[in-house]
Amino acid sequence: MRTRIRKLRTATTASVCSALLAGVVALAPGASAVTPQTALTDYSCGTFGLSFADLTATQTGNLATITVAFHQISAPISIPPSSIHSKLTLTDTNTYGTRIFEGDANPDLWAGDHLTVGPLPGIVLPGDSLDTYGASLSMVIYGITITCTPLQSLSPSPFVFD
Repeated sequence: MRTRIRKLRTATTASVCSALLAGVVALAPGASAVTPQTALTDYSCGTFGLSFADLTATQTGNLATITVAFHQISAPISIPPSSIHSKLTLTDTNTYGTRIFEGDANPDLWAGDHLTVGPLPGIVLPGDSLDTYGASLSMVIYGITITCTPLQSLSPSPFVFD
């Protein structure tokens, strides 16, 4: 009789643990996907010049981040990490509204390094299709505001968020 009770208790405990684990997995936030993860555009940054830039996007739920890495614009002097305030505005190709990605985020940059800002956080909704055309990027470096205007849409395509 004791063996039957022990087996029943073990089976019950295993069933409860399996159910709890399944519930935890079902409630855990899923990693969402953005497609493409990297896209390219041209920016005109006034007296700072023209440059191709890679935009890299990530997404977790409704939170997304975008990093902008310029190919031809370099830091004129060393810039410590997290000291460039950037605001990236992207246009939703479905609604023609905008989404803003903003923050004080940049890697440690030495004079001559290619300028990189981000990851810049922002909120996205499922189905958002965000593009640079008609949008802008502003950066404040040591009190100097640099405004960059995209010259074309993202290539290969806009960022589409789940």
